[in-house]
Amino acid sequence: MDKKRILVPGGAGYIGAHTVAALAAAGVETVVVDNLSTGFLEALPPEARFYQGDIRDKDFLDSVFEKERIHGVIHFAAFSQVGESMADPLKYYDNNLHGTRVLLSAMVDHGVKHIVFSSTAAVYGEPRHIPIQEGDPTEPTNAYGATKLAMENMMAWCARAYGLSYVSLRYFNACGAQKGGAIGEAHNPETHLIPLILQVPNGQRSHICIFGTDYPTRDGTCLRDYIHVMDLAQAHLLAMEYLLSGGKSDVFNLGNGVGFTVKEVIAAAEAVVGQKIPAQEAPRRPGDPAQLVASSQKARAILGWEPHHSGIEEILQDAWAWHRSHPRGYQSCARR
Repeated sequence: MDKKRILVPGGAGYIGAHTVAALAAAGVETVVVDNLSTGFLEALPPEARFYQGDIRDKDFLDSVFEKERIHGVIHFAAFSQVGESMADPLKYYDNNLHGTRVLLSAMVDHGVKHIVFSSTAAVYGEPRHIPIQEGDPTEPTNAYGATKLAMENMMAWCARAYGLSYVSLRYFNACGAQKGGAIGEAHNPETHLIPLILQVPNGQRSHICIFGTDYPTRDGTCLRDYIHVMDLAQAHLLAMEYLLSGGKSDVFNLGNGVGFTVKEVIAAAEAVVGQKIPAQEAPRRPGDPAQLVASSQKARAILGWEPHHSGIEEILQDAWAWHRSHPRGYQSCARR
């Protein structure tokens, strides 16, 4: 991607910021647009140019495309909380689907042809078999997954009509943090399992809740494929390189191919932090599939992607380094 300039909507969010850091480390010029509703300016490297605004605002996007000569887009700007999407699906359709429509319209108007999309294994719903393959049925069980699938479909039709090329990267549980703990995961409210678990040894909650213990898994709790955020960031860079070099539009799963249950993650976290983490059982949450483990053989074969931080212990160690040094997230940082 030498001498290319990449636009990253949602680049101040968790996975977006780690991808921007990876782009900067690779010497790629990066332009971030973010409304900071869930992102943090402090998460961005000083090399990234930043514009605050909403991707649903076409005039704002047009102004960015006019100021910056953009060669490709890596799109992270979407809400991503399963529970919230079930309680307020219209919020998700407005932000995720409408925002993507406006972004694609701006790309078409300004002649930008390549987009890498941050999708999710939630598009599959309750899988027919494990590990999940890209050609498996897509039957989301929550509104979040449904909006992501609709965004994928929109890109496919735009590729056909306007000559765009896209890569959709489907992954589930992004976790961990940048080595050294400079940036990491911070949500308000926090709903992701690993940060919630680590809030207990950090003194921010008395226990972790386990939502459902009667799933058809080896210990009755939900089973997920946990992917280190820096491995995900690298996949986005490889996908953009693939498109810029003439690769055809495609969909790729990103996973380690190994699943861990909620109880297993808690036990691993106890080993990392060196103390007991109390847990309490609670009813299932609506929209949670029993297990999600994604095969990534296609991404390995075509994109040349290889996860380098696949161990749950390493993931937890990196996450713990961030959360221990930033117990209040980016509120612990000085403003840029």
